[in-house]
Amino acid sequence: MNKPIRTISIFCLLLFLALMVNATYLQYWKAGKLNDDPRNRRELVASYSRERGAILVGRNNPVAKSVESDDEYKYQRTYPKPMEYAPITGWFSYYSSTGIERTENDVLSGEDSRLFVTKLVDLLSNDPPQGGNVLLTVDPKAQDAAYDGLKALGANVQGAVVALEPATGKVLAMTSLPTYDPNKLASHDLQEVTQDFKRLNEDPTQPLLNRAIQTRLPPGSTFKVVTAAAAIDKGLYTADDLVPGGSTYQLPLTHGPTGLIDNEGRSCGANGQKIPFTQAMEQSCNTSFAQIAEQVGAEDMVKTAEGFGFNSHYFDDLTPQAESVFPTELDDAQLGQTGFGQFDVSATPLQMAMVAAGLANGGTVMRPYLVDSELSADFDVLDQTDPQELSRAVSSTTASEVTKLMVSTVDNGTASPAAIPGISVAGKTGTAQTGTDRSPYAWFISFAPADNPQVAVAVMIQNADIPRSEIAGGLLGGPIAKAVMEAVIK
Repeated sequence: MNKPIRTISIFCLLLFLALMVNATYLQYWKAGKLNDDPRNRRELVASYSRERGAILVGRNNPVAKSVESDDEYKYQRTYPKPMEYAPITGWFSYYSSTGIERTENDVLSGEDSRLFVTKLVDLLSNDPPQGGNVLLTVDPKAQDAAYDGLKALGANVQGAVVALEPATGKVLAMTSLPTYDPNKLASHDLQEVTQDFKRLNEDPTQPLLNRAIQTRLPPGSTFKVVTAAAAIDKGLYTADDLVPGGSTYQLPLTHGPTGLIDNEGRSCGANGQKIPFTQAMEQSCNTSFAQIAEQVGAEDMVKTAEGFGFNSHYFDDLTPQAESVFPTELDDAQLGQTGFGQFDVSATPLQMAMVAAGLANGGTVMRPYLVDSELSADFDVLDQTDPQELSRAVSSTTASEVTKLMVSTVDNGTASPAAIPGISVAGKTGTAQTGTDRSPYAWFISFAPADNPQVAVAVMIQNADIPRSEIAGGLLGGPIAKAVMEAVIK
């Protein structure tokens, strides 16, 4: 073979090898990324041409489903109660997917390996492929009560409600305001989707944010139940004991008004006087709980807070979850502030619902979960979620003692708006200062019935068009918590 022919042959061989390498790279290494690329119209048409499974609540009531459409995509994703369930379902569109639509995508799309037989049968029978279904733990009546209660506070409210079943960790309700319409983001008009997504993403009120799990704020006086639990578990007090009181208290290491704690006029005894523990909780005495936290000590305060879930990740059914924080490096002044939920203490509504649920469950905190079961297209169970213990926060005796304090707070104190006739309710209010000119955050936690708990609730109101003087956890959050508890119990 002469030199020119040999050169051309080698060149052609190199081109052939380059094509083989490129094909292998695209089909093996790059395939997943190309499939997930929102610009891949082929993948878009394919995903919209499959009948995606439903997201269900209650007795198989769909809150997300696919219906036939008359365009090239064959199926349209629809959300029957869009605003109420959007923080849970999320949306499914060519942009991306969020919420349950994202975390349960393999089941809903039919790509889950457990649906292989179903896909094979569909293929052999020439039926269009179908995705599996996902059943949630949500109680529709509790969800309605939570959503309607928040909405009743006004058009511009920002807040969240979470309800849990204490014995299992099931999420019975989860709502967040402001919210959005996922039907618009699931539209087949891609230009309209782009515009709506941009509008929502740039909205300063952050309607795409699920405040139930992604907003972390000072929990204020609702955290006093954790301080009480730490003190009782350490053996310092019982619910029937006297604790430090006082109209004011100067934090250690401080001088003057900067470190002076007061109770905003509530009845907490004179300085140097001791008062009943029930009174300290009923009146939400900052001066008492600052001193109690100092007596407990930083190490045991951290231990108790982390027992309830602070400083940890525990929820995977929706992402991302903001971890609640209890600071681990504290001087004595900072420790006193943590006793009533200030300084650097911050919590999500889900976290504070877990605090209430842990006390309701005898001191055992269950891992919260939202997906009850994954189902085939024919509603055969693929997987059922089993309740799982997260931690033992405090002893059952301690939980019982704190429950006494919380019941007394509903019967005689600041948490009275959550009272339900004929049912014993445990509750605690919270109003957390923001450190700015903004209005404080209003919190409320509760569970009922106190002697046989079926539901634990946390309400957080971040902002509302309400005069500053009228913002209080009991006044705003109490009626919402009451409505949610009644929806579950009755």
